[in-house]
Amino acid sequence: MSDAVKAALWMTGAIASFTAMAIAGRAVSFELATFEIMMFRSFVGIILVLTIAGAAGTLGQIRLRNLALHGIRNLCHFTGQNLWFYALTLIPLAQLFALEFTSPLWVLLLSPLFLGEHLTRPKLLAALTGFIGVLIVVRPDFNALNIGVICAAASAIFFACTAIATRKLPRTETITCILFYLTVMQAVFGIIATGYDGDITLPSAASIPWLILIGCAGLLAHFCLTTALSLAPASIVMPMDFARLPVIAIIGAAFYNEAIDLWVFVGALLIFGANYANIRLESRQVTKM
Repeated sequence: MSDAVKAALWMTGAIASFTAMAIAGRAVSFELATFEIMMFRSFVGIILVLTIAGAAGTLGQIRLRNLALHGIRNLCHFTGQNLWFYALTLIPLAQLFALEFTSPLWVLLLSPLFLGEHLTRPKLLAALTGFIGVLIVVRPDFNALNIGVICAAASAIFFACTAIATRKLPRTETITCILFYLTVMQAVFGIIATGYDGDITLPSAASIPWLILIGCAGLLAHFCLTTALSLAPASIVMPMDFARLPVIAIIGAAFYNEAIDLWVFVGALLIFGANYANIRLESRQVTKM
């Protein structure tokens, strides 16, 4: 079996996990606030990370260094994920996923500020194409802006900030260390955000399996995506991720009576094209070096 086929199989797992997390998030959103969902999800994540790392013998890789960078990364991710879960209850699933796919474009635009990377004319053109796609997906009414759309778009920006911070961590940290601080710090953020008023809603028996699914799916999705990227170039792997959009659109139509909007797919196609062009540009630069 070739590495490309193996990568495709891992990406199937990532797509299934992201989709499961969206479905589970919708299921518990009627009972728990987004901060509470994140808090309980992080508790599940801590148990998973400690159990798996203990079995693999990698607990010793957890170090007390780069805590500031871990903190910035996880605060950005916590904020982005909360906005994502909130938008999940307000807008169609396909629109949410299409807006989430703009995150790499924000990485492109923010990298010169935080990583010192150069923003070339082709990259700027790719970003512009992507944002035209966003406008097609959203078709904003500036007289009555949709808070769900705003939250979904903002979540993509915070996910981009998370990705920028993550670029620096693997230079010194292992995946066990990164995931440990991801779950622990976000649990702390969740406790603070949820409990500042002394009112924390405990999940019902019906919600506990959904929360476990959210915690497992979140970690599994990123593990599958990371593994796929280790087997094949990003130019092959990342286009597979866009299969999430038609999958979630079909689920939204079948289970939530959400209309399948042709314009969402037209805009998403432009966003995909912009991301793919940027990946190809990055690949050529690496090849020349």
